[in-house]
Amino acid sequence: MENVLIVDDEKEIVELIELYLSKENFNIFKAYDGEEALEHVRNSEISLAIIDIMMPKLNGFQVIKEIRKDYNIPVIILSARDDFSDKILGLDIGADDYMTKPFNSLELLARVQAQFRRYYELNQENKSSLNQNRIEIGDLVLDRTYCTVSKNNEALQLTSTEYKIIEYLLKHIGRVFTKKQIFEHVWNEAYYDDENAIRVHISNLRDKIEDDPKSPRYLKTVRGLGYKIERL
Repeated sequence: MENVLIVDDEKEIVELIELYLSKENFNIFKAYDGEEALEHVRNSEISLAIIDIMMPKLNGFQVIKEIRKDYNIPVIILSARDDFSDKILGLDIGADDYMTKPFNSLELLARVQAQFRRYYELNQENKSSLNQNRIEIGDLVLDRTYCTVSKNNEALQLTSTEYKIIEYLLKHIGRVFTKKQIFEHVWNEAYYDDENAIRVHISNLRDKIEDDPKSPRYLKTVRGLGYKIERL
């Protein structure tokens, strides 16, 4: 049974989400402020977190930043704030998905299940081929057994979405993938012309794997087509 953490200072919303997720046999942990949320993450084996932004003690952005220091669990932001800048910031600091309130409970459930499906598929794919468990290019090493990426022997803190993007590109070094191809592979759903999500994750990856993100050595943009990992 997977442990899902619901973090929101509105108890009615927490109870509503708990009602729907409990029917799918998820084990629910609840928190009503940012500090309580981090206690659950650190002391329980949380598999996925649904986090509001506006909360007492620590806001959702602060909570996600702390989570991403040590954990790569899927994180879904659920917030009444629907500003474009908030969505970009949420993805930029490590969230895997962003939903706005008011929300459809069935859609939230579908997104939770999609995040778990991607997580399972990621682990299964990385254990399926003993001959391709380690991919090296330059000073980057992707270890598919442990789902890690390191640079100069130092582990990089990637989100599950970032990991799946770079793994997809590294498995096909030199091949150009369109935004649509990357989206449908990583999100495992039909592309709905949301290029911003791809751009944010690509930008985050460059910040982590490149010495100079403005002049990338590995993750190249092919203007008008998409992205690729350059052959060295």
